[in-house]
Amino acid sequence: MAWGKGWCHTCAAPTRLRPSTFYNVAFGAVEIQRWTADDGRIGHAELALAGEVLSVWDADATVAKAVGAGAGIERPVTMRADGARSGWIVDPFGHRWNVQTPGEHVSVEQLRDRVGDQYDITD
Repeated sequence: MAWGKGWCHTCAAPTRLRPSTFYNVAFGAVEIQRWTADDGRIGHAELALAGEVLSVWDADATVAKAVGAGAGIERPVTMRADGARSGWIVDPFGHRWNVQTPGEHVSVEQLRDRVGDQYDITD
């Protein structure tokens, strides 16, 4: 999970609601470029986001902001076996996001103990 610049490309949004507005409110994204058709539809929007996986300081607060901006909750934020807090949302444009906050460091042995026979954890 990287902290830094990632990119989100949103093409042919089927609504006049600007995806960049949602992504800015929900995730703090900054619009780099937008292509808007004469009828107002967005053909392409390029946004700068923090990280390739949406890794944030507070997953609970970020999910709450996203829901307030129009996202739906697919899976509520919970503590994962690997120590991260993570939840899944679906934005108003149908894109699924895993929003997570890194947590405690968990060794491979600890992770194996936590998940039991549910998963095969490799080194």
